[in-house]
Amino acid sequence: MNNAIFDELQDKANEVDAIGGTIKFVIDDTIVYVDGTGSKNIVSDSNQEADCTISTSVSSLKGMQSGDLNPMTAVMSGKVKISGDMGLAMKVQSLMS
Repeated sequence: MNNAIFDELQDKANEVDAIGGTIKFVIDDTIVYVDGTGSKNIVSDSNQEADCTISTSVSSLKGMQSGDLNPMTAVMSGKVKISGDMGLAMKVQSLMS
């Protein structure tokens, strides 16, 4: 597991309000599960069903974080795949920036 990615997403999730659902990130071979159904976001490496699943590569994730890759372009070009609750997917930007 890529601990740097996990730690970074955990730090971001702790800085923002609870997202109001569950999101699973599949970043290459790393799984990051964010449970925001309670009063705060809880991050784990649990591979369970989520309201929204977002799959991408480490290079695409880094590109979006640096601003070199537009998230909408990444989705349209297939570099990012989203399934489930699109409203939750929109909240992900707060975890990425």
